[in-house]
Amino acid sequence: MRESQAAEARPYHHGDLRRALIDAASRLLEAEGPSALSLRAVAREAGVSPAAPYHHFKDKGELLEAVAHEGWTLLDQALARAKAEAPSPREAMNNLGVAYVCFARENPALYRVMYDTARDKEALPDEMQQGEDSAYCKVRDTLVEAGADPDDALDIELATVAAWCSAHGLAEMAGFKQFDHLKDACGGERAFFKAIFQHMGLVPKHLAD
Repeated sequence: MRESQAAEARPYHHGDLRRALIDAASRLLEAEGPSALSLRAVAREAGVSPAAPYHHFKDKGELLEAVAHEGWTLLDQALARAKAEAPSPREAMNNLGVAYVCFARENPALYRVMYDTARDKEALPDEMQQGEDSAYCKVRDTLVEAGADPDDALDIELATVAAWCSAHGLAEMAGFKQFDHLKDACGGERAFFKAIFQHMGLVPKHLAD
C-alpha cells in the first residue's frame, strides 16, 4: 500500500527511471546516510516497484557509483560558477577553494560517497579529471591564467594537486568547533574559508592578478 501511494505522490516520466532512482537515492543519502540505501528503499522513495531499479543497477554498489558521478557533476558546476564570478585569476583560485568546501559542507553524505567509491581504486575518479573542462582542469587552468608557466608540466601538476588537497583538507576540518571564533572574527563561514585560502598562498604573489 505504501509503495502504491508513493508512486502516486512521486510519478516519474516514462524513460527517465534511472534519473528518478538517482534523485531518490540522493535524497535518502542526505536524509538518512549511506546505511539507509538499498535498491528496495530507493524504489520506495522513487515511487516505483521493488524490481524497477534492477533494470539499471545490478546492486547497491552500482547505484552508489551513479550517485557519486552525479556528485562530481554538481561539484563541477559549482566550481564553474565560482570561477565565472571572480574578477581576477587570483580571486578565481580563492573562489574555487571556497566553492569546493561549501559544496562538501552542504552535501556531506554525497561528498563522502564521492570519495568512498574511489577509495579502493588506483586512480582519481574519471569525472573529476577527464575532459578539458573537468573540475581538476579548472584548477589547473586557473593557475596558468594566474601566471604559472604552462610549459612546466611538473610544476603545474604539483600545484594543482596541492590546491586540491588544500581544499579537501579544509573540507574535512571545516566543522571543528575550535574554528568558531575565527569564523565569527572573519564575518562568517565563507569569509573564514576565503581567508584560509588567502593565507595558503596557492597563487604566488609574483604571479599576475
